[in-house]
Amino acid sequence: MAEFLYPIPKFHFEVSWTDVTINCSEVSGLNAEVDVIEYRDGKSENFYPTKRPGLQRFGDITLRKAIFESDEDLQEWFQKVVERDDNLRETVTIILKNELHEAVMTWVLENAWIRKYQMPEMNALSNEAAIESIVVVAENIVQEFA
Repeated sequence: MAEFLYPIPKFHFEVSWTDVTINCSEVSGLNAEVDVIEYRDGKSENFYPTKRPGLQRFGDITLRKAIFESDEDLQEWFQKVVERDDNLRETVTIILKNELHEAVMTWVLENAWIRKYQMPEMNALSNEAAIESIVVVAENIVQEFA
């Protein structure tokens, strides 16, 4: 009998760097693109340029999470960036897990650092958790399959 495969849900994941693991409610912006180099020399008989792959670029990754008491991981990392600390770059690992809590796919953000830190919006009439977010830039994103 053939095994029926289900798509992996996107709500079970883990984010970590160095010795820190955070519980995020959202990760967005994991994307990569390749620039196009167009070239046509003056002697070409073609009326169109050739197209070749150029530099690879990666989008900014946004991480959103609820704030807990004594939870200073994002603020500490952002402070390293503000102070231009030598250790401001981190290797961030994002793991998508299946229903058995096993890793299915992993994204490794190499030489990542926080570009933006957003404090929570507060509203006295709201009953929602305080959410902070960071925008991370990375020099490379490596995708690994389990």
